[in-house]
Amino acid sequence: MIMPLKISSAIRSFKSAFNGIIYTFRYELSFRVQSLAAVTALFLAFILPLKLYERIVICLLVCMVLVLELINSVIERVVDLFRPAIDHTAKFIKDIMAGAVFLAAVFSLIVGIIIFLPHFISILKG
Repeated sequence: MIMPLKISSAIRSFKSAFNGIIYTFRYELSFRVQSLAAVTALFLAFILPLKLYERIVICLLVCMVLVLELINSVIERVVDLFRPAIDHTAKFIKDIMAGAVFLAAVFSLIVGIIIFLPHFISILKG
């Protein structure tokens, strides 16, 4: 039997999700930096005359980087919870996750340049 979704339960779930995002924004500098980059990329994606698929790519890349940044924050806290002392394995776990975020951010930047550069050049040419 399928249980009906209770509105109050759904609202609590959304509230928890937003609280997690707000917490990360407040306490993680890297998430704030990535958020600023995300807002900039989304702003440009919707003011420049991009094709629909280019806008979709920008939105997906923005989402990927922010989600990875959230996952990175969780992994850092979980590792700290179980390995509060300096530990080489804990450091490698954190470094690997930071590397994943870095690769996603660099890849997104390269794709953003590929998508936005022709539009900036045409604007400069007048």
